[in-house]
Amino acid sequence: MNTAHKVSLGSLLVALGIIYGDIGTSPLYVYKAIVGEKEISEQLVRGGVSLIFWTLAIQTSIKYIWITLKADNHGEGGIFSLYALVKRLGTKLTIPAIIGAASLLADGMITPPISVSSAIEGLHMIPALSEIPTVPIVLIIITGLFMFQRFGTQKVGKLFGPTMFIWFTMLLILGIYNVSKDFTILKSLSPFYGYELLTKYPKGFWILGAVFLATTGAEALYSDLGHCGKENIRLTWGFVKISLVLNYLGQANWLLNDAGQFLDGRNPFFAIMPSWFVIIGIIIATLAAIIASQALISGSYTLINEAMNLNFWPRVDVRQPTDIKGQIFIPSINLILWAGCVFIVLYFQKSEHMEAAYGLAITLAMLSTTILLYFYLRYRIKWNPIFTAILISFFILIELSFLVANIVKITHGGYIALIVSGIFGSIMYLIFYGRKTINRLTSFESVLAKTQIIDELSHDDIVPKFSTHLIYMTKSSSNDIIEKNIIESIFAKKPKRADVYWFFHISRTNSPYDLSYNVTEILDDKVIKINLQIGFRVRPRTEACFKRIVQDLVENKELNLHIRPDGSTKYNGTPDFKFVILENFISAENEFLFNEGLLLNAYFMLKRISQSDENAFGLDRNDVIVEQMPLIYKPIDNLPLKRIFK
Repeated sequence: MNTAHKVSLGSLLVALGIIYGDIGTSPLYVYKAIVGEKEISEQLVRGGVSLIFWTLAIQTSIKYIWITLKADNHGEGGIFSLYALVKRLGTKLTIPAIIGAASLLADGMITPPISVSSAIEGLHMIPALSEIPTVPIVLIIITGLFMFQRFGTQKVGKLFGPTMFIWFTMLLILGIYNVSKDFTILKSLSPFYGYELLTKYPKGFWILGAVFLATTGAEALYSDLGHCGKENIRLTWGFVKISLVLNYLGQANWLLNDAGQFLDGRNPFFAIMPSWFVIIGIIIATLAAIIASQALISGSYTLINEAMNLNFWPRVDVRQPTDIKGQIFIPSINLILWAGCVFIVLYFQKSEHMEAAYGLAITLAMLSTTILLYFYLRYRIKWNPIFTAILISFFILIELSFLVANIVKITHGGYIALIVSGIFGSIMYLIFYGRKTINRLTSFESVLAKTQIIDELSHDDIVPKFSTHLIYMTKSSSNDIIEKNIIESIFAKKPKRADVYWFFHISRTNSPYDLSYNVTEILDDKVIKINLQIGFRVRPRTEACFKRIVQDLVENKELNLHIRPDGSTKYNGTPDFKFVILENFISAENEFLFNEGLLLNAYFMLKRISQSDENAFGLDRNDVIVEQMPLIYKPIDNLPLKRIFK
């Protein structure tokens, strides 16, 4: 994807349609969450809008729009893109990456229910529909949304931008209309009112948990950087922020002048609408909520795809529903998210109850991004160390305050978000730990020292030919060494004779859409090494790449492949080749400590239920041989075996 996105009317509309769904639908529930069942007072209302304004200014505008968008990885954003930029600085950085990614996935499970429920509950503002059950409607919309994912959003996606433009224009007009009734509400933007609410209002600090909902979409905003580029995001943010702030001010005016003593279940967002416009507003709000949900769902697919490619997630089936680059569909994640959304809707029933679960997880994601951002600013783009430390400490202080304020939500439903985050995070850690352990235990030896005996085996007519072309998937990027298991596979028990031995290595690069290769002839026309470089957002199609590489080599008359037989005959015109994949299993000879055995067995359990290696590499099963290799982690030292003589 291009690192520079041109600014045009179309690109600005794309940004509105993709980037701001989550943060843009926050007015549906933020003020309702701030006031809740509390008595409406000037201190609460003015302090609330002041805190919202400064949260948007500091967290969204400064941290994300100005600073975090600088951390683009070849035009792509998100916590894994940021992690890819700094991971060489230390293995401990995997922890914030895992926490942040798991929290974002939990957010993707909560955003659709709360957004759609808040919009549909607006029907209760219409007297004739005040008793209508909203849960079935919400479930139908969410289920339809997830069922639609398998077809992609290529066609309806063109409507996202215009729809969100209408949404933000509606927010703006409703805000101006209500602010014009009493312009003194504008003085509420002073930080004084926010400070007074936090320090003088009873339990005022804990209101930060509700205020934080105004900026929860900032993390998703960074994740969607690659769709339209930072310049388009920065330009459209001006319009979006003005619309949001004015709408919050309009709600504040209504609360001060028309709401009465308590909300009594009313939503300030719909209350500021003229009665004749409410049904129209509900329709527009529902469409905006669906678009916001779509953005989070698509973002979850991208996040899992990146997690797989960075060895944080089990291999699962990834599909490309359209021809649009980067638009993917992951059936297993779609099912998990749908089930989670349905559970949340049925468990909480109303959006006001969902607010308790919302926000807690995303504070962890923001903290994780802040930690990784420090290393990026300090060591990648070389910002002044003192300035960087002060700036990051400032953000951490704010986000810790939000986290502490959100802690009270745990007993009111926040535990759901933590459980979901914990499950996702545990899976990521187990996969990362398991693959790291296997990589550490993998032994290598010189391939150059084996070329002579490989050549002898290839010409030994006594040994039946196993395949004309034999391709081993290898973890080694070097041309000098190869896994010891591969050498054993070639020679052990029944030696595998072939005309050409290929060692095929896939390297995941930090460039999202890289796809390139190089070829090295280790032994003339006999042992050949291929290194394929694939970006972390590209789905591997190893067999297709291998065929294309061989085709290129033949057409260019390289390696003499064009003059030697490829195994095809008059009976079968296709080349004769086999891929060999070596899989590990835990050997019975191991003697584990409890935690080691638990982690490794959990990893292999996840691996068994995940996508097979041949599917993950993009290989046809009829062209693949899978061999099992024992993994010896800690062999038994003292085996109490005694010989008995009779």
